[in-house]
Amino acid sequence: MPPMAQARQALSSLSGFPEWLPAGRLVEQSFIDTLRRTFELHGFSGIETRAVEPLSELTRKGETSKEVYLLSRLQADPRDAEETDPRKQLGLHFDLTVPFARYVLDNAGTLHFPFKRYQIQKVWRGERPQEGRFREFIQADIDIVGDGALPLHNDVEVPLIMHRALAALPIPPVTIHVSNRKVAQGFYQSIGLADSQLAEVLRVVDKIDKIGADAVAAELVEAVGATAGQAGQALRLAEITSAEPQVVADAVKAALEGAEPTDLLAEGLAELTELLTTAARRRPGAIVADLKIARGLDYYTGTVYESFMAGHEDLGSVCSGGRYDSLASNGKRTFPGVGISIGVSRILARVIGAGLIEVSRPVPTAVLVAVADEEHRAASDAVADVLRARGVAADVAPTAAKFGKQIRFADKRAIPFVWFPGSAGAPDSVKDIRSGVQVEADAATWQPPAADLAPRLLVPGDEEVDA
Repeated sequence: MPPMAQARQALSSLSGFPEWLPAGRLVEQSFIDTLRRTFELHGFSGIETRAVEPLSELTRKGETSKEVYLLSRLQADPRDAEETDPRKQLGLHFDLTVPFARYVLDNAGTLHFPFKRYQIQKVWRGERPQEGRFREFIQADIDIVGDGALPLHNDVEVPLIMHRALAALPIPPVTIHVSNRKVAQGFYQSIGLADSQLAEVLRVVDKIDKIGADAVAAELVEAVGATAGQAGQALRLAEITSAEPQVVADAVKAALEGAEPTDLLAEGLAELTELLTTAARRRPGAIVADLKIARGLDYYTGTVYESFMAGHEDLGSVCSGGRYDSLASNGKRTFPGVGISIGVSRILARVIGAGLIEVSRPVPTAVLVAVADEEHRAASDAVADVLRARGVAADVAPTAAKFGKQIRFADKRAIPFVWFPGSAGAPDSVKDIRSGVQVEADAATWQPPAADLAPRLLVPGDEEVDA
């Protein structure tokens, strides 16, 4: 095999870096546009941060250090401290929270708080590629950040907005599962676990969907030092799921088995039940309590979220987040926040791969303008320009082949209309190549049906939606 062919083959098999065909890219763009419109409708401002951050910031959480891609040149410039000084190394961001925290600190003197931001951007993560997990992927985040304090009503506002955004996408229904770390930590304190054990208990319980309840119980006893009774109570807490506030409160108290609840547990339970009450009133069915959710990252301090797509629970959470009472701090001011993030590429990979979404055509073109012969190509170009000026996507046939061949060119791309410029004073005409109907037309006034103006997303069994 020639060296160039070998290189092409190696590049094409590079895993973890999705590249969509044009139809898939249309779906991706439609998703991004829908999310953007929904976020802006609710008062969120869009930002984009740089792709790189100091390595010291990216690795502050410790466990994520193995996921960071370092930034360096093949031939480092010895005069560039960012390349030669380990303390100034840069890495590609693996999420949008770390760069957002830095962005808030950098612009704290200019931003107006509470600051509502959305961010739809690529991130890079050095993990093993598998279904729904990539090394390069798009995330869509929304966060509300306060200066010094952030009212708890934002804890329900954020997931409800995200649920609206997800419901606007042509995907199976998504339910947001919610818990509160204060409930979990307060519960573990109430049953006698030491404060030094709490972080590890949260980490182990967070694995329950991956390794199962028995394995979690065994690890709590063997690795964390809980008693068998305490492990059993922790599992009882993790089994609680309901959208009914009182059902959740009663089940938590029952799981205590007579133990006295701590103030932290009471505080967390009050926050959780208030969230469920508000969610049920404003958007029934959107949110359900699920107390096995712990979210292993340390910066979450209260409400936490994970979300699952109906019929595709095997994909895992497609949207997650929570409250962090110290997103960022400059020593004098602290900025608490609550946010949630969609794995856009994760959802796209499933819905495209499973054939849940198709497009009406893989190109934006609505009209192909035919070319009678190369001497008259200028006339075809003029028609296309008039159509484009009126917002109708038009292309001109690449060659002056026989009209039948030009029609087949359009048909292969699912372009619905072919335009025939008139000759010797005859009027122009346009043909719907699907029905075969051809009518006289003027490029200055003719308009395709609204359904044909742009590609449409096709959801089997449902109506089409704009791409």
